[in-house]
Amino acid sequence: MAQATARIDGEAIFATLRSEILSGVHQPGTPMRETSLAERFGVSRTPVREALSRLQQERLLERVARGLQVPQVEPAQVIQIYDMRILLEEEAAGQAARARQFTDLMRLEALLERDRQLKDPDDYTRITTNLEFHAAVWKCAHNPILTDLLERLSTHLVHAPRSTLSVDQRWDAALDEHAALISAIDDQDVDGARAMARTHMETARSIRLQLLRESALEQPLPPYSR
Repeated sequence: MAQATARIDGEAIFATLRSEILSGVHQPGTPMRETSLAERFGVSRTPVREALSRLQQERLLERVARGLQVPQVEPAQVIQIYDMRILLEEEAAGQAARARQFTDLMRLEALLERDRQLKDPDDYTRITTNLEFHAAVWKCAHNPILTDLLERLSTHLVHAPRSTLSVDQRWDAALDEHAALISAIDDQDVDGARAMARTHMETARSIRLQLLRESALEQPLPPYSR
């Protein structure tokens, strides 16, 4: 008996493209065209149009003169997003320390062990695994409103080229910070969990600032005029 081919619909296309944008596969300014995407997924343009519309609603795509593209985010916006994530990640960690269950801890420890086993992961892998770990911390808080806010906010950071986790030895340091956060959550140390989450995100913010400075230096100067 022939094996049935999995049906690709707008939901599946949306999920695939969303994951790719969040993990940095598609860089800022990358166009998203119905025709080429329909060809890629082997479907008509209707489910592609549906997926692109949802991505635009989530602000993962923006409309420009030539169609839809992955948005460009101004440096000031990036820093504002980090500032808000510091506050929310700190709160999530504190609530996780109060509300965590045994299965939550098992999940966090398994994710950390998986990440420690990775051998020189590429930028894409570091982004996706880090997002997965943070989402697991949010889930520990058992606060769906807080999780929803963090999920919405995290989508705004995916447009910043290059992960902070790929700078120098940041990946290994971040995993050590993840381990310290798990320990505080396990001990139900609310203050310790909050402090670790804040330190973790403030370090990421500092590295992002440095990357933004380096990127600004690479931009051509405007022509001089009197």
